[in-house]
Amino acid sequence: MITRLSEDAQLLTIYIGESDRWRGRPLYSAIIDLLRAEGIAGATVVRGVAGFGAHSHIHTAAILRLSEDLPLCIQVVDKPDRIAHAVDLVSPMVSEGLVTVQDLHVVKYTHRYLNPLPADKYVEEVMTREVVSLSPELSVAVAWQKMLETLLKALPVVDKDGTVLGMLTDEDLLERAGLQQRLSVAGKLDGATLKDEIAKLGASPLKVSDVMSKPAITVRSRDSLGLAAARMAKERVKRLPVLGENGKLAGVLSRVDVLRLVAEKEAKKLTAPPGAAISVRDVMSASIPVVQEKDDLASIVDTMLEGGSHRVIVVNGKGHAVGLISDSDVVARIQPAEQPDVLVALQGKGKTPSSTVTAGQLMSPGVLTARPETSLVEAVRMMMSPKRKWLVVVDEKNHPLGLVDRHMLLRAMTLG
Repeated sequence: MITRLSEDAQLLTIYIGESDRWRGRPLYSAIIDLLRAEGIAGATVVRGVAGFGAHSHIHTAAILRLSEDLPLCIQVVDKPDRIAHAVDLVSPMVSEGLVTVQDLHVVKYTHRYLNPLPADKYVEEVMTREVVSLSPELSVAVAWQKMLETLLKALPVVDKDGTVLGMLTDEDLLERAGLQQRLSVAGKLDGATLKDEIAKLGASPLKVSDVMSKPAITVRSRDSLGLAAARMAKERVKRLPVLGENGKLAGVLSRVDVLRLVAEKEAKKLTAPPGAAISVRDVMSASIPVVQEKDDLASIVDTMLEGGSHRVIVVNGKGHAVGLISDSDVVARIQPAEQPDVLVALQGKGKTPSSTVTAGQLMSPGVLTARPETSLVEAVRMMMSPKRKWLVVVDEKNHPLGLVDRHMLLRAMTLG
């Protein structure tokens, strides 16, 4: 099992001499072997060129004094409890020297098995070059129609010279333009309800520039894919406008582009040691929005709102995951006359209309599931093949333990 570090760690530093021995062997070698056997995260031995210690003897690597006892420094990084254990192990071995401990903030700790992302690729090798964009002067109604036509929920906003000014998403229209539903839900509305929504937007004086997200979070075409993926995960965005060498819009990089690359990447011949690769257990969220098969429409909507989620897992009487319900499923499978009230309820702005429909009737049967030990790469492949947005982590009895979504996968790869 390979140790993984959290952000809060400690640095143990051991100052000794090169001639120091332990049971007939070099002390530094004995310490390193012991720490490795005890499962410490990592250690490094640094050989000094000069120094002096408790006896004020100068130790140097000067050409005429190669026989002198050169200073060595052993640095060990791990979690505080593991460092405390290491100190207990090492202290009796150091008969002359110095041992210190200090707090550290770990920015990144990784190894080859935690990096399935080909981070060295250029963004331009992966991005989509044919880009649908919007003018800042367009009305919000025209912009919404463009999203409906292209089924793209985030579009870059550019001026006449191709300079990126911002991004317009369906969430922007929901929050600032009075739209009543997300793009995926709009595709399930009956014609009359959708036409009415467009008419309401058409009466708005708002333009794209009034409601877009700005400034745009961008990357450059020659930036590394690793940098772009990290930025995407940090900012929690699904798409990044890509700027060419002239600073103008050259393409768009999406989260799906990145994950698809990982899914399609040929498996390395090198086999990871047991426990070395990231598993879904390491990245899943234990917060699971769950409803029972017999729960009514109001319970489904309430669970979505309470969890801040657009989806819920449906379980049967045995607690097995048997289906998934998204807000678009709800809208698509109720009577058209109920759709306007349900849209309002899904936003938390009104009461859910009374209905006899149950979760079992609304759900899409079959859930993409995986065991906790499933690797991150395998999870990506599973989710990208059927284009699923959720992976339910289950135990041996098919009881839900947690959820994994695309953001969690991307974030794990950038932190790995």
